[in-house]
Amino acid sequence: MTLFDDNPSNSPEQDSQPPVAAEPSAEPSVAPLGGDPISYAASVPAGSYTPRRVLPEDLRISWSWTHFTIFIFFALSSFFLVQTALILYFAPHRSLPPKELERYLLNKPQFLFGTNILWYAMIFLFLYVTLAVLRGLPFWRSLGWRKLTASISAGKATPWAYFFSGCGLAIFVVAASSQVHTSEKMPIQEVLKNRSSAMLLMAMAVFVAPLVEETVFRGYLYPLFAKSFGIVPGILLTGVLFGLMHGWQLGWTWGIVGLLILVGVIFTFARAHTGTVLASFLLHLGYNSMIAVATIVGTHGFTQIPKP
Repeated sequence: MTLFDDNPSNSPEQDSQPPVAAEPSAEPSVAPLGGDPISYAASVPAGSYTPRRVLPEDLRISWSWTHFTIFIFFALSSFFLVQTALILYFAPHRSLPPKELERYLLNKPQFLFGTNILWYAMIFLFLYVTLAVLRGLPFWRSLGWRKLTASISAGKATPWAYFFSGCGLAIFVVAASSQVHTSEKMPIQEVLKNRSSAMLLMAMAVFVAPLVEETVFRGYLYPLFAKSFGIVPGILLTGVLFGLMHGWQLGWTWGIVGLLILVGVIFTFARAHTGTVLASFLLHLGYNSMIAVATIVGTHGFTQIPKP
């Protein structure tokens, strides 16, 4: 200290006193900036972080429930328009009661074939435009069509194993459905009474239906359901819708519809287990092929239609 220093803080008495600790500030700490991840991570308690659920690759889809709603509206309206147009074209020039008109149209192979093919084409066109064209995505891969890799350790069989498993499943369903009481009111019975319509129906069941139905149910619907509700509910919901879709042609015979729901659940389980629609397609192809062969043999080439 100099002789002329007037600062009392430099007096010997104060120099000998220990420094006083600063009191903690009562002001709250400043919140981290929204764009500063480091300060945000330091301020957030460790227990408050919830990791995001990692979806399997086959469930990482680009469509949502909005797209699904538009799809359902388009599918129903297009079916109504296609069927109405073909009814007007193929209907007789005389007026018939509704039941007779239905029987008349069911015996028209052109009506049955035209309705299904045109409707399937409209559905595929919608999916192709909304997924591949507007979003630039690979069409088949986006809808779950991937290579099927056999792996014994993972419980994934070869393609032929899925096909023959579908054949075995068909034998089981035929045996079980023989115990179910049916009636002549089933529209499919009317179709089988006409040889040309029956042959056309079998051809569509083998060459068209597995491709279209697996693409729609296991390729489009299942991933949306599984992503939203979970894998098991997605499998069950897809199987139920698959069975109900065939209810009309079976006259809503609930015993057989229930068997088809079981079939749909098995198809969807194969799709979920393997991660590819190809597995359920092969099951479906084997199933429908065996049903077609059994029907042709049982009716002696659609010349003898057994009564229910």
